[in-house]
Parts: sequence; structure tokens; C-alpha cells
Amino acid sequence: MSAQAQLTDRQLLRLEELLAEPALEQAMRLDEAQGYLCAALSGPQPAPEERWLREVLGDTDEAGDAVREAAELLRRFAAQLQLDLASGQPLMLLLYGGNADDESLSDYTPWCEAYLHGVDAAAEDWFEALGADDEQADSDEIAYLDEQISPLLMLSGDAEAAARDAGDDWPSGPELDRQLVECEEKLPQAVTNIYRFWRAQRSIRTVRRDQPKVGRNEPCPCGSGRKFKKCCGAGPG
Repeated sequence: MSAQAQLTDRQLLRLEELLAEPALEQAMRLDEAQGYLCAALSGPQPAPEERWLREVLGDTDEAGDAVREAAELLRRFAAQLQLDLASGQPLMLLLYGGNADDESLSDYTPWCEAYLHGVDAAAEDWFEALGADDEQADSDEIAYLDEQISPLLMLSGDAEAAARDAGDDWPSGPELDRQLVECEEKLPQAVTNIYRFWRAQRSIRTVRRDQPKVGRNEPCPCGSGRKFKKCCGAGPG
């Protein structure tokens, strides 16, 4: 992405304002938009632009200046997110305060809920794409993805709901607080790991579909310049 296409801090603030405009009353908040887009840009196949624009902006028949400006800024926002996620570094999460008594505390729940909505809305189920089968043991890829998604399930409240529905014990007090803090610390890197995992999986699937089997010591077909065993053939690490 060119420097001209990068989203400046001022443009990010403008996007936040636009998402709160009356013309976009069904739009996601900025934190939700970031969470959702991180998932929509990941997965077996990234969601097409028209789909994620509709999800973030909401169903609107308006074609006014606010809608057009928000859409253009969202395109830049998504492009910047892809660069940030591809870097391998922990993502800087855009979070709002969630405690009226201490506004310095960040509310992870809406961000994680929006991300998981992006997972659920994917055209292809993430785990089915990896060959998940209740009758078979999980593959290394499935176990890795499950581990990376775990902080999202914990911070969204989905893990607690599932545990209680199953009649399982759930931690409380200091132990629960400790686990939540650990998940908050892991989340920025986990989101990046998930994006990079799926990017590698897409390369592997393309190789399997379009080309003869690649030797582990041959150059990787993804064009990285590294050997296949050190690149797309390495699996999660």
C-alpha cells in the first residue's frame, strides 16, 4: 500500500465520527469494525469487499457524502490492517473504556464479539476447512487454531456460556481475573497469528490444487524465496 493510501490518525478519527453519524445508524463502532475486519480478512478465503463494507456500515440505501466517505476510509483502514497483521507483530487494538468508575480499563467484549461474528459469517467454516471431524483426533492445524481463538472466546463470554451449558465448572474470583488478564495479553498476537496462519493455508491449498507435489527442499511456490519446508510447508509454529 502506498504512503498516500495509508490511514492517518486524523482520518482514523474521522472514520470514528462517520460511523456514529445518523446516516449510518446501523454501523459498527470503530472497535467493532476493527475486530470484525480482522476476522473477515482472515479465514480460508477473505470476505469480498462488498460484504465487509455492508457488514460494517449496516444496511443503508443512502448514497450520501457520509456513506461514501466512510466507505473510502474503511477501504484504507482494511488495507492498513492487512499490512499490520502480515507484519507478524502484535496488533494495536482499538478499544473503548468499559468501566464507568475507571475509564482506563478497556472493554474487550465488543471487539471480540465482532471478531467472532466475522468468523461465523465466513463463507466456509474455519474448522471444516481444516478437515475437522468429531470422530477423529484434531490435527496440529486445528489444535493451533483452537489455541489462538481461545482468548477471543474467553473475553467475549462465549467460553463461560459454553461451560455453563455443559455443566462444567467455571473459575471465579482471583483465578478468573488472572485468566482474563492472560487472555488480554495474548489477544493482540493471537489475532496476528490467525491471519498469518490462514494466509499460509491458502498458499498450501493453492499448491495442492494447481501444482504437482512440491519437494520439501524445493523453492516455495508462494514466491518467498525460501525452501518449501521453511515456508508454507512448515505448518503452524
